[in-house]
This record gives sequence, C-alpha cells and structure tokens, in this order.
Amino acid sequence: MAAQLIKNADYILTMDDDRRELRGQDILIKDGAIAEIGPQLVADVPVINAAGCVVTPGLVNTHHHLYQSLTRAVPAGQDALLFGWLQALYPIWAKFTPDHFFVSAQVGLAELALSGCSLSSDHLYLFPNGARLEDTIHAAAELGLRFQPTRGAMSIGQSKGGLPPDHLTQNETAILEDCIRVIDAFHDPSEASLCRVGVAPCSPFSVSRELMRDAALLARDKGVMMHTHLAENEEDIAYSLAQFGCRPGQYAQDLGWTGPDVWHAHCVKLDPSEIALFAETGTGVAHCPCSNCRLGSGIAPLRAMRDAGVPVGLGVDGSASNDAGNLIAEARQAMLLQRVANGANAMSAREALEIATRGGADVLGRPECGRLAVGKRADIAIWDVSGIASAGSWDPAALLLAGPQTVRDLIVQGRMIVQDGQIQTLDMPALINRQNGMAQALQDRL
Repeated sequence: MAAQLIKNADYILTMDDDRRELRGQDILIKDGAIAEIGPQLVADVPVINAAGCVVTPGLVNTHHHLYQSLTRAVPAGQDALLFGWLQALYPIWAKFTPDHFFVSAQVGLAELALSGCSLSSDHLYLFPNGARLEDTIHAAAELGLRFQPTRGAMSIGQSKGGLPPDHLTQNETAILEDCIRVIDAFHDPSEASLCRVGVAPCSPFSVSRELMRDAALLARDKGVMMHTHLAENEEDIAYSLAQFGCRPGQYAQDLGWTGPDVWHAHCVKLDPSEIALFAETGTGVAHCPCSNCRLGSGIAPLRAMRDAGVPVGLGVDGSASNDAGNLIAEARQAMLLQRVANGANAMSAREALEIATRGGADVLGRPECGRLAVGKRADIAIWDVSGIASAGSWDPAALLLAGPQTVRDLIVQGRMIVQDGQIQTLDMPALINRQNGMAQALQDRL
C-alpha cells in the first residue's frame, strides 16, 4: 500500500476521543494506517491537495440489503407497510441468480462509496438458485470497500406461520452449516481486515426460536458478531406479543441476543425498558431513518437511545425500502427527524456525523475505524466545500447542514477508491448498464 500525504485541509473532523477539529493540517498515510496528523508535514510521497475541503473519517453503514438495489421503486410495493412490502417483493427476489447478487452488491457499494462510506455491513438472508454469501464478498473485494457481510437466513415460511414464502426458506441445520463454512473461508478478525463475517437470522417472524438461540451459540463459539431486525414497526411488536408472549427486547434477551457483539436493525418501537436493557448490555442499534420513513414505520427514539448510552450507528437499509443508498444523506435525515420529534436543538450536525462515523464503527466492533488518529485505519473521506452546495456557508464543518452529499475522494486502507468524484476500481458505465438490463429482464419475466 503506497504512502500518501493529504495536505492543507480546511478542516479535519477527527472524531477522535477528544473530537478535535483541526484547521489547515495534514494527514500522512503509511501501510494502510494513519501515521501522523499535524501542520506542514513533509514526506517524499504522493500528495493529495485538500485545500477547500473538509476531511472526515470514512462513513460506516451498519445495515443494508445490497441485493435490493435491483428492485428500487417497484410499483407493487411503493405504498405498502413493511409486511405488505415484503410480500410484494419476495416473488421477484426468488428469481435472483448469483449474478444478480454480485452485480447488485457492486452497484449498492459503489453508491455508498460515492457518499463517503468506507465500511459497510450487509444482511443477506435469502439464497435462491444457487446464490451464496461470497457472491457479495467478491463484489466488495473488487471495489475495495471494507466489508462486513452477514450470513442471514429464513426458516419459517407461510405454512408455519412465518412471513416469507416456503420456497425462500432453508433447513436450519443447513443454515448453521453454511454459517460455519463462510466464517471459516472468509472471516478475517485482524485489525486491518477488509472482510469480517457475521451471523444474522433475518427476523423473529422468519426464523424459529431454536435457530435464534443456536445462531447465537455458533457466533460466540466462532468469535463473530450477530445481527437481526428488531422492533421495526407496530406489526413487528404485535407479532412478538402474539407469538412469543413478550416484547422484542425480552425475546432478544431470552435467546442470547444482547451484548456488545450484537446489533439490531431499526428498533423504531423500543420502549424505555428495552432502551435501558440495550444500554446496560452494550447492545448496538442500526438506525435507518429513510427506510423507516419510506415504510411508515415511525421515528426511532434515537435521542433517548443516545442519552441512555446505547451504541448507535446509521444504516441505509435495502435500496428497495429506502430506494437510495446515500449515507451522508442518511445522517442528515437522522438529524432532521430527531429535530421534528424533539425540537430544533435535539441533534446537531456534528453529532449526527459522529453517529455516521465513529458510532457506526463501534457498533460493528471496529474501533480502529470511524475516527482519524495515529494508528487508526486510513479510511478517509475528502469533501470539496468550494462548490455550490457549500457556497455562502459560514461553517463548512457543519457538513450536514449545507453539503455536499457526494464525496470528492475516498480512501480505504490507504487505497484511492473514489477520486474527483469518480469510482476508480470499477467500470461504472458498464456496471450500471448491466444492472439496468437485469432489472428490465426481471420486469419482463413478470
């Protein structure tokens, strides 16, 4: 990995332990890590001129379903709540092949990269027609983003009282065996890791209690993290009360799904006792404000969770329930919704950006990411604030109030992934054409 020197940044928002904001300073990168931060650094290495720019840690996406970038704005699900939306999309997803998963993952990750994201999780929970988790892992490796794929699963179909159609479910023994296979083959626990695999049964309404419990035991035996959906909307709460006789937080605790190695997506409907439970146990939350708006799920109690000490990161969720995958826009939406719910001083632009960087890295168990400090990974976003989006801004470091929403440069592990607003590692016009052709072919089959 080549050394580089980022010079003359207008602002560096470090998100370090002291939340320092530096003016006119430089960052030296060596061997994929940050070697030095300070004024007027000198090194015989290539220079990246960051004059007129705000520099931040790379953003962190804690929840996504990358395959859904092939089914944006599907008419049948545009105005549905969560359960109805899923039922409208399941028949389309059942037609996906390994190529669909590979291409949609590259498109979704490239979209994230252009919004400043350097580390993304993914929750893949259906595997039709020979698809495997590594279809997405290989896609991320070609692009060069740091990746945290999770081996999801659905085992309880409609015939057993679950939500998904039976043909999209899998045998629970086979699910656990495949979790072991992909962890052994692809999980890298090292600090510099570009791929860490997690275990992620889809949701309480699509897997059994036994699978949830067994998945937790397997994950802890393997030393990997655990992820699922929880308390997403009122339908979710009603299902938990009817099927399990308790709220989702209690269900999670009973089955071993609390702790610093666990993060849950959405949590829109957590009550105060569940928030306290998550704070006490260090259980993380992936907050997905745009998806929650799109599906009418509600406004998650982000302010209450943060105040209680719950670890919280941001997630764009699937590109079919959000329809976009712009993480900097997600951070702005998180800030605005908390202001709608709790008043104009409920969340600052800087706090929302912290959730999108340091907060997300901590939720994913990656404290070496999400902040700019010596020894941390060189995952760095450079935002040009000299253009129209920031014209007239008195505080360009308040990035979420004005803009821009597209990164100029993105560096991951010291490697340039986006330069001058363009993906460097993929042929984007060809990729977009391929994705659009696949989407049209799926429509034609319907």
